[in-house]
Amino acid sequence: MAVLNVVDIVVLCIHFTVIILVGLWSVFRPGKEGSSKGYFLAGRQMPFWAVGGSLFASNIGSEHFTGLAGSGVVSGIAYASYEFNAIWVLLLLGWVFLPVYMASGVYTMPEYMKRRFGGRRIQIFLATISMFGYVFTKISVSLVAGATFIQQVFGWNIYISIFALLAVTAVFTIAGGLAAVIYTDTAQCVIMLIGATVLMGFSFHEVGGTCGTPREDAMKLFRSPIDGDLPWPGVFTGMVVTSIWYWCTDQVIVQRTLAASNLTSGKFGTILAGWLKLTPMYLIIMPGMISRILYKDEVACNTAESCKAFCGSESGCSNTAYARLVVGLLPQTG
Repeated sequence: MAVLNVVDIVVLCIHFTVIILVGLWSVFRPGKEGSSKGYFLAGRQMPFWAVGGSLFASNIGSEHFTGLAGSGVVSGIAYASYEFNAIWVLLLLGWVFLPVYMASGVYTMPEYMKRRFGGRRIQIFLATISMFGYVFTKISVSLVAGATFIQQVFGWNIYISIFALLAVTAVFTIAGGLAAVIYTDTAQCVIMLIGATVLMGFSFHEVGGTCGTPREDAMKLFRSPIDGDLPWPGVFTGMVVTSIWYWCTDQVIVQRTLAASNLTSGKFGTILAGWLKLTPMYLIIMPGMISRILYKDEVACNTAESCKAFCGSESGCSNTAYARLVVGLLPQTG
């Protein structure tokens, strides 16, 4: 656990203050539309840079900094395939799916399903499945990942960390609607890219300019179709299907593009998000690989006893890789 000094606390306070101010501005901004369209689609006034930044930030959250860095520890760069696969699927969203969604005038994906196939049962069914799916697969993972990071840096109890994350998110989301979410997403995107780039630089400098080879195929993006942990045929088949579902039909993602001021802004937003999806391999996965080299007895612990002693889990500590880099490499002040 890191010991925070005055400078650390001031920087953190500035960060949270900026995010809160952005959220408050979006709630009380001039010209805000008070209708359901204003709440759920931000009045369809979002510029392309806000759409693209929000798409990226909605996808790359605490679970990616925890999970992708952890996958770098265990498997090398293979899981960057998910990020690269998303690039062309984002273009599919902008050029094939988004024109249809905008032309239909819908606010949500369940509403589109109702208009497309008729009847309320499919709308209610999709809304229910989506809600439960997000709670148990997305939100829960994001909360645990974010709480794990907070626990490593601040030493807070994990349940207190989860409650704090829920409380802060709920306040500006309920008060400001989608506009507050998009603008705070965009602000977080900028901060996230700057911070991750700085840590990547420190990581490569510390390890000597190369991330080493945690395993023989660590630097292979496409793995063996026979015994690889991420076989390349699956990257071009099964992964594509799930990517199309996530990027082209998922409510959280599609809603960002529907908030664009026009179709052109929506398309440019998907292009920007695609460019940003090139960065996680360098900003997250490779630093995770470096963390394995620098902290091999902690992050890469190989016995249940040593792992339990370091992170409290007998199954492994790879998910602490990124937080360990933050605590261990960033300059200490005071």
